[in-house]
Amino acid sequence: LLADEINRASPKTQSALLEAMQERRVTTFGETRPLPSPFFVLATQNPIELEGTYPLPEAQLDRFMLEVMLDYLPEEDEVAVVRATTALPPDAVQAVVSKAEILAFQKVVRRLPIADAVTRYAVKLVRTTRPGDGAPDFVKQWISYGASVRAAQALVLGAKARALLQGRASASFEDVRALARPVLRHRVLVNFQAQSEK
Repeated sequence: LLADEINRASPKTQSALLEAMQERRVTTFGETRPLPSPFFVLATQNPIELEGTYPLPEAQLDRFMLEVMLDYLPEEDEVAVVRATTALPPDAVQAVVSKAEILAFQKVVRRLPIADAVTRYAVKLVRTTRPGDGAPDFVKQWISYGASVRAAQALVLGAKARALLQGRASASFEDVRALARPVLRHRVLVNFQAQSEK
């Protein structure tokens, strides 16, 4: 599912989407239907808080594996986008992978070995974002809520996928570090003091 400018969806729509993301099912008029597998959500978010935008609930944000920040395109890429989107539409889009291949890729990622030390590193990194006992002082000072266990799961799965994409047979500490920001940035909530001091 591609949700364009997801923060323009009403809270009721976002609630329905949360059910789909968490439970892999949808309920309409009292009838619950399972969603096909694979099912995942890709979404864009309008970065400007204008009238008609709604903040995404923390529970929904936590269901997204990554938050990737996109800046403006380089000029030549922007020219290519404008050319492509202002001409006649292309022929029908052709699938590049099948449903079965996506499910097989997901299994391969889960089968990839990861050293216990790398898994512990991912878990410790996530746990350090939580402003409780043992957290660094800056976390206690600036963070309201740290990342959940889903963040550690996302770090490990992402590290495995990154290793595979780079042709390696196991995930490393560097894979975890490379994914830390996209996995954690939408899960760690800063407090008012941090916001006011930017």
